[in-house]
Amino acid sequence: MRNRYTIEIADNSHLVVYCPQELLKDNVLKKIAFGSKAIEADLRPHPKKNNHIVISNEIQKLLLFPDFSIKMHVFVQHQVLHIGPLVGIFTAGFTPFPHRPIGERTNFFSKLLSVKTNVGAIPFVFGEQHINWEMGTISGYFYHDNHWQNMEVPFPHVIYDRIPNRKSERNPKLVKVKETLQKDYLIPWYNPGFFSKLDIYERLQQDKSAAVYLPETHPFTSFSLIEDMLSKYGHVYLKPINGSLGLGVHQILYDKIQDEYYCRYQDRDGVNLLRKFTSLEGLFQTVFANRNLEKMLVQQGIHLLRQEQRPIDFRIHSNKDDAGVWHVTALAAKLAGRGSVTTHARSGGEVKTVSELFQQEESQLYTEKLVHAALLLSNSLSNNMEGIIGEIGFDLGIDKHGDVWLFEANSKPGRSIFSHPELKDFDKLTCKLSLAFAVFLTEQTILHPEDDFKW
Repeated sequence: MRNRYTIEIADNSHLVVYCPQELLKDNVLKKIAFGSKAIEADLRPHPKKNNHIVISNEIQKLLLFPDFSIKMHVFVQHQVLHIGPLVGIFTAGFTPFPHRPIGERTNFFSKLLSVKTNVGAIPFVFGEQHINWEMGTISGYFYHDNHWQNMEVPFPHVIYDRIPNRKSERNPKLVKVKETLQKDYLIPWYNPGFFSKLDIYERLQQDKSAAVYLPETHPFTSFSLIEDMLSKYGHVYLKPINGSLGLGVHQILYDKIQDEYYCRYQDRDGVNLLRKFTSLEGLFQTVFANRNLEKMLVQQGIHLLRQEQRPIDFRIHSNKDDAGVWHVTALAAKLAGRGSVTTHARSGGEVKTVSELFQQEESQLYTEKLVHAALLLSNSLSNNMEGIIGEIGFDLGIDKHGDVWLFEANSKPGRSIFSHPELKDFDKLTCKLSLAFAVFLTEQTILHPEDDFKW
């Protein structure tokens, strides 16, 4: 059974640790460890308190333990008392400004790091430039008592990947850091990499229970592929294989009666357009003149639920908890902007709760269907994708027959739905579970180091 204890720092220079009696009852403890640092110490039963671990100033300095009074998890293995987890959050885009160290994303990281007390973890943010390889330490950014501070800490138990975009992800320096910390230091790294839409589709197709949620999807190969799919579905979507935020999404529609083609998309100035063409070739020569179609995929159009002729889709966040179990942590409806091809806010989309758009019976039915789909898809992806996945953002749709469809899965889900006042608590819950999963990973790596990191 996992326990949490308040870590207290005593003002003395002795290498003595006072522990609750229950930790020493069945264990001979000779060392105390924090992150990658471990030192020999004299571990004794605490004469009074059963919920405190008291370390001296000297031990604090040797372990590079931050001066926080916080309840932390404790793991005992091979005569070592491990305090943790110490969670490194790896990202890029740091600034020289002490109050906004991660630029526009500083507010998000302050919220993420603020849940440490609830979780019983010590999280910090760092980039490749903050690592001291020779000393095995990191100069990390901590958020404590409502302000940022920079502190030297050991290498962490686990690393949570918050690289902001695909360009940073491909940066050779960042790639090297990730490889070194994973392979040479055996530090579990969770939520690695952005998903490719085509890769997601191909992986989920191999799982029969997940495949029922997939719209027909193909890499773009020819106009005849689009013609075939238009004759089957009436409309299709062209999307960048590695796109995000709805950028570059085009809807192509075919009017059989008039024998005309339409393309709905957003131009470079952010204006929603609907253009008519007499042929598919003419449409492509005009709209896709300067685009690399080999990097696009073609997806079956779905006749979605609508309100006031505006399509509705749904954003669902799922997270693994401190037992490694998936939960749906947030669910919101998104209403497309008028004339928009997507439901993103930048195209005029609006975030709504499910109950704002549907009557109680429908709302309950749709919520149950979406939650069931998100949990099934989460388990399928974490079982079929490389790396350790701890959170996913899904874009799901429901058609006029009540069937659920998967449009996208995101390993670094955006957080725009939390601008809705009724979803603020879910914002905090997603942050909490993002770090709670680190507790589970830490426990697994300390107690079962022989297993590979695929939980």
